[in-house]
Amino acid sequence: MSMKKNRINSDIGDERPEAYPRENGAQPSADTLDEGLHSNEPAQDAAPEIEILPPEEADTVPRSQFVRLQADFDNFKKRTRREQSEWYQRANENLVEEILPALDHFEMGLQTARAHQTESAVVDGFQLVYDQLMSVLTKFGLSPVDAAGALFDPHQHEAVTYLPSPNVPAETVIDQTRRGYRLGEKLIRPAQVVVSSGAPDNETTGEE
Repeated sequence: MSMKKNRINSDIGDERPEAYPRENGAQPSADTLDEGLHSNEPAQDAAPEIEILPPEEADTVPRSQFVRLQADFDNFKKRTRREQSEWYQRANENLVEEILPALDHFEMGLQTARAHQTESAVVDGFQLVYDQLMSVLTKFGLSPVDAAGALFDPHQHEAVTYLPSPNVPAETVIDQTRRGYRLGEKLIRPAQVVVSSGAPDNETTGEE
């Protein structure tokens, strides 16, 4: 009975898998065991490597990002202010351009009243209203462009016609038919003028 039991145990022991295979019945050495424990092959579940920066570099990275963010924000504020200024300027231009025809008629009315010797009280009253209106427009940057007697400048003047003149040199404004205006530094309406073409031709004058 005992002999059968020992035989069964020996068979079971022979079927157990060995961690290290034996070659020619040799036992695994201590070097083999140590090589298996210190193998260079990475484990499948190994944690990813984390790069640790030196303290001086770790402090520089967020600081450079903050400086870049601050610069972007400053540029955004400047761009917003510039766009707002352009919107205000455009809105003022549109408003002033609509008012200028009424201002022209106001001026012509005053000139006609003086030419027909209208009562001075009436003329003075209209002049006071006109001055108040111009004072308000001047606060918003409106300024007149008076061209009478000036050299003709196509960037500021609009020539209605050319007339010969024995007294006014060529390319000089003889008369201004409509006043021009600037809004700030921008010319929003050129002055309409009559320009001298110089002295008339003597031969033409003699024939006439």
